Amino acid sequence: MTSSQIRQSFLDFFRSKEHTIVSSASLMPTSPNLLFTNAGMNQFVPIFLDEVPCPYTPGRAADTQKCIRAGGKHNDLDDVGWDTYHHTFFEMLGNWSFGGYFKKEAIEWAWELVVERWGFPPERLYATVYAPAEGDPAEFDQEAYDFWETKFRSVGLDPAVHIVNGNKKDNFWMMGETGPCGPCSELHVDLTPDGDTRGGLVNAGDSRCIEIWNLVFIQFTANQDGTFSPLPAKHVDTGMGFERVTSILQGTKNFTDFSRPISNYETDVFRPVFDAIEKLSGHRYGATLPVVIGKAASEQEERDVAFRVIGDHLRTLSFSTADGISPGNNDRNYVLRRILRRAVLYGRSLGFDKPFLTHLVPTLVDAMGEVFPELQREQSHIAEVLEREEAAFLRTLDKGVQTFNAEADRILAAGGGETVSGAFAFRLYDEQGFPLDLTEIMARERGLGVDTAGFEVLMEEQRDRARKARKTEVITVSDIATKQATEFVGFETLEAEASVLEVVQIKDDLALITDVSPCYAEMGGQVGDTGVALSGSGAWGIASTRKTGETWLHILGATDDAPEPSTKLTLQVDRNRRQAIERHHTVTHLLHWALHEVVDSKATQKGSSVTPAKLTFDFNSGALTPSQVRDIEKLVNERILANATVSWTEVPYADVAGRGDIMQFFGDKYGDRVRVVQIGGEAGSLNGYSMELCGGTHTRATGEIGLFRIVSESAVAAGIRRIEAVAGLEAYNDALAGRHSLADMAKTLGCPIAEIPKKLETVLAKTKSLEAEMKALKTSQAAVTANELLASAELIGGTPAIIANLPATGAETLQAVLDALKGRFEGVVFLAATDAPGSVALGAMVSAAHLQKVQAGKLISNAAPAVGGKGGGRPEMARGAGNQPENIPGVLEQVRSALAGK
Repeated sequence: MTSSQIRQSFLDFFRSKEHTIVSSASLMPTSPNLLFTNAGMNQFVPIFLDEVPCPYTPGRAADTQKCIRAGGKHNDLDDVGWDTYHHTFFEMLGNWSFGGYFKKEAIEWAWELVVERWGFPPERLYATVYAPAEGDPAEFDQEAYDFWETKFRSVGLDPAVHIVNGNKKDNFWMMGETGPCGPCSELHVDLTPDGDTRGGLVNAGDSRCIEIWNLVFIQFTANQDGTFSPLPAKHVDTGMGFERVTSILQGTKNFTDFSRPISNYETDVFRPVFDAIEKLSGHRYGATLPVVIGKAASEQEERDVAFRVIGDHLRTLSFSTADGISPGNNDRNYVLRRILRRAVLYGRSLGFDKPFLTHLVPTLVDAMGEVFPELQREQSHIAEVLEREEAAFLRTLDKGVQTFNAEADRILAAGGGETVSGAFAFRLYDEQGFPLDLTEIMARERGLGVDTAGFEVLMEEQRDRARKARKTEVITVSDIATKQATEFVGFETLEAEASVLEVVQIKDDLALITDVSPCYAEMGGQVGDTGVALSGSGAWGIASTRKTGETWLHILGATDDAPEPSTKLTLQVDRNRRQAIERHHTVTHLLHWALHEVVDSKATQKGSSVTPAKLTFDFNSGALTPSQVRDIEKLVNERILANATVSWTEVPYADVAGRGDIMQFFGDKYGDRVRVVQIGGEAGSLNGYSMELCGGTHTRATGEIGLFRIVSESAVAAGIRRIEAVAGLEAYNDALAGRHSLADMAKTLGCPIAEIPKKLETVLAKTKSLEAEMKALKTSQAAVTANELLASAELIGGTPAIIANLPATGAETLQAVLDALKGRFEGVVFLAATDAPGSVALGAMVSAAHLQKVQAGKLISNAAPAVGGKGGGRPEMARGAGNQPENIPGVLEQVRSALAGK
């Protein structure tokens, strides 16, 4: 099978098991503790923690998740390239159950897919189960053992050989020190030529026996005191290494040849990229592996390491950039910068001395863009980011390499040691911008180490000197108003040479003030630009741009690293982001004009927000009709297609003051000269059909905007409405998502998209009929249950009472039974029901003659905590709920005791 067929067969298999197939989450994690999304379960954590309800019916999901493990706790970066299986980017296939199926189904389906569908030889499979050592949590996972035992015995294999015990480290999963946790069961494959190791290589760190699938059974919660309590709802969380499975299926020629080592890199996952590298470099990939990690014994081994490094790192950089994470100076951004520089450095062994990664992006997009469409949408942005980063690094690399090689030659010739001094590593960094990690890579290639501790001492001394030299104090933006003005050149160019005038600190952030800037500073609803500041000694990411007075502030973020005053820089604006902003800003002018045409010439802008992702436009008006919204959207798109020129000109304010055809809505105070943006007409002639006083950036023609879509129209204040809209690629994505939703709906309904309205009418009519039938059925069933309860009424402490558990019924049925008993029973009724797995419903009713002795509200408020919940109500009727159904018998006895006066 091809890798695409393997991926799809996994998803199709679990679709057949009623799993909802969900899209991969972004590599930008929602958890603040993660650098990147690093596991398939990340996006489902809120469901596991019961913070959000499960959105899937039934509660099952499956997907392929993009993951990066580089930096932080999970860091495979330094191993990538030197073996067959380490990656920084990989796909994790997974299936999940949220309070539904558990160990039996998870194990049976794993066996069915791997053995019966994919044809893995069962004699080469080994399953691990949790067996605690002294002091470990929980007990031996007998349940998982029994299910695996059945499977292995079914094919004539000895479970004692093929089921291997694992300790807490290998077979007990915890989300954190506290919270959901549970035993796990892994599936390992023996890849030795004879396949007869009898489990001896399982969890031994041997690449000839590798884990391919981990089934995690989340059944406990870890408490702060170190104890473990059972969870009311149990979950399944699995993860299968996509690249590993592909390497086994393809590397063994569908299990017919185990004579060669299995490599993730010798699959069609990497082959297209390797073909492109071969074409670019003129070198061939030989698939050799160094005997010693970190040291190539031949030129071919060195080149093959480079192929693997580049193939892996290209994926990491491309997918992360597509998800909005670019190389930079802080946290995850710096990890990506290290990865890019590592790829560039290894590229030199293939003869690349100019940016090359950008030329490999189309190959990766062709190979994976259909599965991950974000690669297609962001292809030009990815290529631009990689080329810019490569070019910036290459400017500092050549001289640094020469300097390092001279020092390495001196050390090796002297024979007095095998370590590059911290002082030399720091000099490379300080004088030529050579990062420490690259010095370490080059040292390792020459069989040398680096005194990193000495480097860090010198680095901290420099930071301290820089802090003292700057003499920066924490100031407010308004304190900078008297600083030197910045010359803004961003209307004409997105790159400019500049000098650092000052480095200031604003709260937790450092900011650069320069004499010149191409970066637009946040103003008038348009967000500020991001980008990068480059010099011979380093690069600094610009997180945002703000202004006060005429002074531009390039925000670097919470960092100690900044260029010194008087440093010469090249400032570069993030081009794709700026262009997205310009599309959204220009279309606000068209939207304003269209409002006048369709709604009312008195509909005036009252505020706006323009970002790369969307625009919002506030205006005074009553609510728009759906027809008006459609007409506005149509009119704006017609003007976009006309591709009218967008121009701007500066004129004396006196020349335009009072002109009704030029919109002026930012206030009454203007300078002596103002900037007029016009659409249509002759540039500079102030004769366009749309003309506004505006200081923002815009497209050069309306055709650059592309598609325009109104997302919503709503009220934000009395007499003020808001339109939220998208343009360009964001509008395309919105339309595509809508199309996919309609296609999914049509598939579910079993009809063409055009027939959805008609089909929905039929479905709704049937639903209403079924609801009426269900209601009648429930009422009838409730009456039957009520009759049975009346027959079982008893006298407790002199009070007639009905106290009962209604298992597997639910809160709605419980209420129907109470209603059926109303007026038919004089006394106290207390009912409990299991609403769903891990959920309890309680209900109580007391007739008027007995209210002086007992009240329903008090019965419920006293009983609900015992089932882990709360409740209350009126003296005659009350409801409650909880999440501990195992305590229902105790609650019923508690109510009996209360009535008996005990």
